[in-house]
Amino acid sequence: MGRLRNLAQTFHEFVTDHVDELDVPVVADGDDGYDTSTKIALLLLKEEVNKPLRQFEDYLNEMPGILDVFGLKKSPDFTSFSVWDDEFPMQELRRLLRRSAEQAGLSGTASIDASGFQRDQASSHYRNRVGYSFNAMKTTLLVDTESLAIMDAHFTTKKAYDGHIGLQVFRRNAEDLQALLADKMYSWSDLREACGEASTRPVIKHCEQNALKKAHNARIDDDIYNQRSMSETVFAMLKDDGDELRSRSWHGQFRELTRKCIVHNLAQAAS
Repeated sequence: MGRLRNLAQTFHEFVTDHVDELDVPVVADGDDGYDTSTKIALLLLKEEVNKPLRQFEDYLNEMPGILDVFGLKKSPDFTSFSVWDDEFPMQELRRLLRRSAEQAGLSGTASIDASGFQRDQASSHYRNRVGYSFNAMKTTLLVDTESLAIMDAHFTTKKAYDGHIGLQVFRRNAEDLQALLADKMYSWSDLREACGEASTRPVIKHCEQNALKKAHNARIDDDIYNQRSMSETVFAMLKDDGDELRSRSWHGQFRELTRKCIVHNLAQAAS
C-alpha cells in the first residue's frame, strides 16, 4: 500500500509538472469534471494496478489514502477511464514518455530491440478487418543501458523490417545518443550511415555473409555489446504481470503500451 501510494504521488506530481492546462479545480461542476493531470495520472495508475476497469474502480474506493493523493472522495466511474483513453493523442503521450526518460536519467548509450505483446482481447473479426498480420503487437524499445529508462517506443500490427524501424527510432533520438547497440537484425547500411552522420557509434553486429563482416564482428567490444541485454531486462519488467493487452483497438493498444513505458520510467526514477 505504501509503495503504491508513493507511486501515485509520483505520477500525479510528474503529470502536473509536464501537462499544460488552465488552473481548474480537480473536480469541476458537471459530469466528468476532472482536470487533465488527474485524468492522465489515474490512467498511469491503472496500468500499474493492471486490473479490469470495474475492479480498478472498486480497488480505488477501498484505498482512501490513494484517493487523497488526487484530492478525490471516491473513484471516477469505470466508464470514465475508457473515455479518457481516447482524449490524449499519442503525440502527447510520447512527449510524456520522453520527459519520464529524462527524469530517470540518460547516459548516451542505448540499446534497441523488439518483442511482442499479446492482443487477444481484440475480436478475430476486428483483427481481420484492420489487417493484423500476426497475433502479437510488435513493440520496439530504445532503452538507456545505464538507467533502464525507455527513451522511445515503436508499435506495429504489421510485418516490418527491424532496420526500417530502427532508423525511424534512431532519428527521433539521435541528438542524445553517443552509442547505439543492436543485434544483426538491425544491420542495415542506411541505419549505420545515419549513425555516422549524427556522430553516434553503431555497435551493431553484421550478418556474417563473408569474411570481412566476420572480421568486423570480431572487433566489436563484447563488454559494450553485451549491454544490449538491458533491452531484454526491460521487456521482462514490463511483462512481469503478463504480456496481454486489455485495449481492444490497435490505437488503444499503442496508448496502453506507451503508458506502461511511462510508468516503468517513473518507477525507475523513484527507485
